[in-house]
Amino acid sequence: MNLLLLVISAILVNNFVLARFLGICPFLGVSKKLPTALGMTGAVMFVMTLASIASWLIYHLVLAPLDLVFLQTITFILIIASMVQLVELALQKLSPPLYRSLGIFLPLITTNCAVLGCAVMSIQNDYSLLETTVFSLGAGIGFGVALVLFAGIREVLELAETPKAFRGTAIALVTAGVLSMAFMGFAGLVK
Repeated sequence: MNLLLLVISAILVNNFVLARFLGICPFLGVSKKLPTALGMTGAVMFVMTLASIASWLIYHLVLAPLDLVFLQTITFILIIASMVQLVELALQKLSPPLYRSLGIFLPLITTNCAVLGCAVMSIQNDYSLLETTVFSLGAGIGFGVALVLFAGIREVLELAETPKAFRGTAIALVTAGVLSMAFMGFAGLVK
């Protein structure tokens, strides 16, 4: 039951993008088309989960026993960068169109604060390896839910008659704010 609450919390209540405001750069940058949003979702979920697991292992097996916890952030960033390189190489070989459509946002996963935040929160909350895995997978799914919802709404808004002053980035930011307020409605779901 605890793991289920952890997943629900990561997806809905404490959504990294819409409640914690982490990962806004790819959220705004890759959300114009649904296929691109889905590709970024997969990449972020993969990197977030594997990087959190690797970070947990490195922290508990190397940094904490050797009293090197002050190297946590730089170590986690190096782990994340390595995972992003794996994803980038895999996408380049397996799906060149998706690789091209993600463009600069794929290497920017390295600096996506949602990925780093997930790894750091797992350590701060003293999660076990299983809890870290479930939490990071839930956080990745939550990131994807927010990104796909936003991309779908933006595609519909492209076809809608919006006032001239709201076209483009303005309506995207207003939509993101309304979507964030909608997710705040889940706040009482999990304590």
